[in-house]
Amino acid sequence: MMEALVSKAKWRQLTIIATLIAITVAVYAPGLGGGFFFDDYPNIVDNPQVQPHELSIGSLAAAALSSPSSELKRPLASLTFALDYFMNGGLNAASMKATNIALHAINGLLVYLLFAALFRLDRNETYTEKTGTFIAAAAALAWLLLPINLTAVLYVVQRMESLANLFVLIGLLGYVRTRERMQRGESGLLRAMAWIVVPALLGTMAKETSILLPLYGLCVEAFVFRFQWRQDLPGKDRRLVWFYALSLGLPFLLGMAWIGPGLLDARTWGTRDFTLQTRLLSEARVVINYIGWILVPTPDHLSFYHDDFTQSTGWLSPPSTLFCTVGLIVIVSMLWWIRKKAPLICLGGFWFFACHTLTGTVLPLELIYEHRNYFASIGIVLAVTEVLQIAFAWLSRNGYSGLRTVPLAIGVALTGWAAALSAQTAQAWGTPLSLAEELAARGPTSPRAQYELGRAYIIASHYKPDSPYVAKAGEALERAAALPGSSILPEQALVFLYGRMDLPVRQSWWTSMRDKLSRRPVTVQDDSSLLALASCIEDDLCHFDADELNDTFRTALGKPGASARLKAAYGAFAAQILHDYPLALEMADNAVASAPNEPAYRIHYARLLIARGNVDEAKRQLNALDKMNIGGRLDRDISSLRSQLETRAPTAQPMRDD
Repeated sequence: MMEALVSKAKWRQLTIIATLIAITVAVYAPGLGGGFFFDDYPNIVDNPQVQPHELSIGSLAAAALSSPSSELKRPLASLTFALDYFMNGGLNAASMKATNIALHAINGLLVYLLFAALFRLDRNETYTEKTGTFIAAAAALAWLLLPINLTAVLYVVQRMESLANLFVLIGLLGYVRTRERMQRGESGLLRAMAWIVVPALLGTMAKETSILLPLYGLCVEAFVFRFQWRQDLPGKDRRLVWFYALSLGLPFLLGMAWIGPGLLDARTWGTRDFTLQTRLLSEARVVINYIGWILVPTPDHLSFYHDDFTQSTGWLSPPSTLFCTVGLIVIVSMLWWIRKKAPLICLGGFWFFACHTLTGTVLPLELIYEHRNYFASIGIVLAVTEVLQIAFAWLSRNGYSGLRTVPLAIGVALTGWAAALSAQTAQAWGTPLSLAEELAARGPTSPRAQYELGRAYIIASHYKPDSPYVAKAGEALERAAALPGSSILPEQALVFLYGRMDLPVRQSWWTSMRDKLSRRPVTVQDDSSLLALASCIEDDLCHFDADELNDTFRTALGKPGASARLKAAYGAFAAQILHDYPLALEMADNAVASAPNEPAYRIHYARLLIARGNVDEAKRQLNALDKMNIGGRLDRDISSLRSQLETRAPTAQPMRDD
């Protein structure tokens, strides 16, 4: 009899797992064909280091240290991109998205197991092992299908987020199960600590968000286990208290010592259109919005681009700033008040807020991104599921049996709505043009959404003047350029389009670009815009007045805090188009000084020095590159430079002063 029950339980588990995977694949599969998107380009498409033609220590080291997204390079995520590229024989967005879907499904299974373990610890009168399993599966399915998590799945580069949270979920599941056994009297303190520390460190190699695992573990300990070694023994285990004090306190102090001084430096915020104060005020509204977008998502809210968000400049500017701040205080207070009566509701709520302590506070990141809720949404789903369970139990206990289906109906309705919206959005991600049109419709006041629509039309036009997409591209880009807060991207795209088609480029587009650059901080997007124009004219694909681009470059470089990337791009433009080689050397030198740990700038500078015959300085740059050659990742470049140095052969035409 016992064997039959065990066998039945295993089949039930396998059926649940198969169902979760099948539904997840069915919902997201229509989005496989949409190609690469947005930040996929600097991280994958335009990053030759994650496109290895052989698997060697050098190529893997180069891939691991190639990400421009973070100072920590996120090596594990970059390695998975490189392996995807190698296994598929080239850039294949569909296969990379398929990997993301598989990873998301695995995370969903971990969420299911984690929920099942938590529900087992918090039994009520309606709980049985079977019902707990099904409730955990339903909650995991709801999380898998949340529209707010779609970008962590179909947006290839956000594998960084889902991969980091794979380690977070593994760590939490291991911790909960170990602590559950400890409460029954078994040993396992060191194992419990290891489940928090080791996955957190491993996860940071995919993305820094996994560093929050100790904070999530503290929430579990505070609200579920309450620092007790065993359930039947009163008092707190001080070793656990000290463990969390050290695992959270020490990194916090080190982190603040590292980034703290910079947060008070105006130059840190020079490339943003907000300050530390306006960021903190705005994030109160952002976090409240996230809660609504998770619970009742709508297409106009989940528009991917949120650059049309109005920042908060004061408690009443706009008035929702104060209301949202008060709302957050009320929510946190209520969660704390019910922590003993409804610990899982409290745990879910605090998980949500804990997730946003990194990206929703003082770091100078963009204000809003949907994928930042990949773990936070787990907390909301847990809290809502527990609310519905408690409502079901209360109705059963108080004789309202006929109304017991109401909580079930609410859960089914929320999950069904989420699944439908995710399926619709995944369908739009199926082609670049349908995605651009969908996001532009969702964000009519978003400059980025309208720009990306124009860009999609440009690609569809194939640069043929008689294509109907040319007029559509012009309309979308002119609309984007006129929107408040728009960058120079729309004007750059218009110059690019008309320059590629040998059509007259309007002077107003150059004027508008320089006006925007002179009035606002120069952003990464602005750097990319100028770099794209320079590359187009250098490759003889675009035909427009190089002096106009030169003036635009100088306007951007005249602002404080110009990036190394911009300086390097202008240096290449000065050499290849202006033929001003002293200026090219000066800018290359400045790029190295601005980013001394980035080898690409030193390689470019060394080539220019060799071409100019400056052997001594070229050798100094090569010595610096030798020290940066981790795992042989720079072997090919260094060997090429040494060969050029030996013969003093220029890489292109001989340099001369004009």
